[in-house]
Amino acid sequence: MSIMDFSGTHFLVCGAGISGRAASLALAGHGGSVTLNDMKAIDTAEQPWPDIKAAGVQLVFGNQETALLDGMDVVVPSPVISPEIPIMKEAARRGLPIWSEVEVACRVTDADMIGITGTNGKTTTTMLTYHILRQAGVDAGLAGNVGNSLALQVAEDPHAVYVIELSSFQLDNMYEFKADIAILLNITPDHLDRYNYEMQNYVDAKFRIIRNQTAEDAFIFWNDDPIIAREIAKRHPQATLYPFAETHEAGVKGYTEDKKIIIETSNGTFTMEEDLLALSGTHNLYNSLASGIASKLVDIHDENLRASLSDFTGVEHRLEKVARVRGVDFINDSKATNVNSCWYALQSMTTPLVLILGGTDKGNDYSEIEELVKKKVHALVFLGVDNAKLHGFFDGKVPVIEDARSMEEAVSKAYKLAEKGDTVLLSPCCASFDLFKSYEDRGDQFKACVRNL
Repeated sequence: MSIMDFSGTHFLVCGAGISGRAASLALAGHGGSVTLNDMKAIDTAEQPWPDIKAAGVQLVFGNQETALLDGMDVVVPSPVISPEIPIMKEAARRGLPIWSEVEVACRVTDADMIGITGTNGKTTTTMLTYHILRQAGVDAGLAGNVGNSLALQVAEDPHAVYVIELSSFQLDNMYEFKADIAILLNITPDHLDRYNYEMQNYVDAKFRIIRNQTAEDAFIFWNDDPIIAREIAKRHPQATLYPFAETHEAGVKGYTEDKKIIIETSNGTFTMEEDLLALSGTHNLYNSLASGIASKLVDIHDENLRASLSDFTGVEHRLEKVARVRGVDFINDSKATNVNSCWYALQSMTTPLVLILGGTDKGNDYSEIEELVKKKVHALVFLGVDNAKLHGFFDGKVPVIEDARSMEEAVSKAYKLAEKGDTVLLSPCCASFDLFKSYEDRGDQFKACVRNL
């Protein structure tokens, strides 16, 4: 799309974190009149506020009164800001356009976009795709939920192509954004508290990834996901379809055969032995297929693609091996903030398990992991402020269940419950905000506690 001039347009940016600051700089740099607001009182004497002030952005910190909307043309909230807070509800009532930071960025660049979403696997697939492109010499930027802010890169460090991890929260407020290549890995229940506990609302958000695509664009997706299949039949995407699956059938462009992965695009057919892939497990096979299709569509040479698929080192906090302590392995899967992600972790485990679960429940249905827990887990440690729902579901189904109110307590109890040859797996199923700053903080504390054993 063409680069826009925002002269004469008034923007209210809500949330003064990285996303809000980046959106403010991008908008102001293209003529917009910008007010950056945050409910918290922030000391603007420190960096990076001089840069924001120099761009002509007005700062209003310490309150979030709805009167801030007066005279505004567009509202740009941080992805973590709930649409249910008063200022956002009032913006919706007034009919003001509400844009995400990614929406802002796409309006001020003509770079190619590879957008990646899904309930699980999107961080790994985004990082892997970026790794492949960079190793092949492509001028690529990494953005969205990982890497640097897309708006900040567009404003200060532009690239020819961006690989973007897109959450449903970001997709909610994207309208003109168009992915030249869109990847949808899977859809299972997540963030239902954000979507009024209506699964279709969450599904609709995920399918915004193909909004504005044309026949010249590519839509890569998991062929065997029943929700994706249903929605494709209903929506009739305009993009060229590139489904992937574990086995080959009509129309599938990425699959396995004779212990090889096979990828078919207009740029040729790529094959590689499965056992040479850096990432193991069925879920990572899908991630590799999706990244491989995208890379072939960008016309990455086979030798570069093969090298990158074999030397990628993985993603921190996702099935990350921490240490072996007196015969017990410890694995950090703190990024597993929903039930389906935990299912993938459990499915990949081959030893008896002590499983650490818990945190802020997002409307979870634990029945998805029930059979795997019964089969593989001999002890559970619930790590959270309120573990009542976990007890209500799992009590009586696992021999030993204990509670913990800190990571140190959880690791200590899990270690005592584990036997030589076991694995202690942190795969919480839940958000982290009851006891931790983020899933990264939770994973970092887990690793530190394990190393202190």
